[in-house]
Amino acid sequence: MKIRTTEYFVREVIISMIRNRWMTFASIGTVAVSLFVLGVFMLIVMNLTRLASELESQVQITVYLNDALNDEGRNEVEQMMKDMNSIAKIEYIPREQALQKLEERLGDQRYILDALGDSNPLPNSYIVTVKKPEQVESTAVAIADLYGVDEAKYGQDVATHLFDMTRLVRMFGFLLMVLLTGATIFIISNTIRLTVFARRKEIAIMKYVGATDWFIRIPFILEGIALGFIGGGLSAIALRSFYSAMAAKIYSTLTFFPLMPQYPFINYVTTILIVAGMIIGTIGSTISLKRFLEV
Repeated sequence: MKIRTTEYFVREVIISMIRNRWMTFASIGTVAVSLFVLGVFMLIVMNLTRLASELESQVQITVYLNDALNDEGRNEVEQMMKDMNSIAKIEYIPREQALQKLEERLGDQRYILDALGDSNPLPNSYIVTVKKPEQVESTAVAIADLYGVDEAKYGQDVATHLFDMTRLVRMFGFLLMVLLTGATIFIISNTIRLTVFARRKEIAIMKYVGATDWFIRIPFILEGIALGFIGGGLSAIALRSFYSAMAAKIYSTLTFFPLMPQYPFINYVTTILIVAGMIIGTIGSTISLKRFLEV
């Protein structure tokens, strides 16, 4: 492409945006608002997915040992658990430590344990963490069959409901993002179509004087890219401020809530929005021009 032709296209884009400034503002505003809404839902879905993953990873197996098991037998049980490929971490909890944790958990009601006197009814135990949440059930069954193990519990009912909930969150989040992306493309395409419709006579005249379809199409596509870039940039700026304020608000009340780290996560999301704006602007211009080029 010649430099002179490139200059013509760029000049035409600038002149068109200035001449149709109200339509330009409307298009940029629509792009910015649509992408901002899409970005907010992306942030929500990604953070809910992270929360679901954190909850899944905290599902652990509590292994209760037989009181008659000596230290040698306990070491054998521990070694057999370590040999299981599904286990990521094993923590031994002596009965004395278990009783101390129970007292701390009871708080002001620890007097309930006074009736026990010097006796300790709690068994020695292990806290087992698996590598993948879906391995919890099979691992618990395998551990329960080991000699010297009285019981292996992981809160079966709670874990089942938790896994169902996390699957629902991921599925709902994916469908929601697909629907919002489709709605955003539809809104922006129709907004750009209005811009093209306002200049339909200009397009027809250019066709009559012999201009090729691509010669007519390129300035509109460049204009769509420019509108998408500006709108995406504005939505990215707004989204960065929104996520920063949201993170500060959440951390002020829920300090340990597993939010996605602001950086570099927000950089990736805002980059996606800007690129998405340019792509959607290109698609919208291409689709909108097709009917008006049929002269």
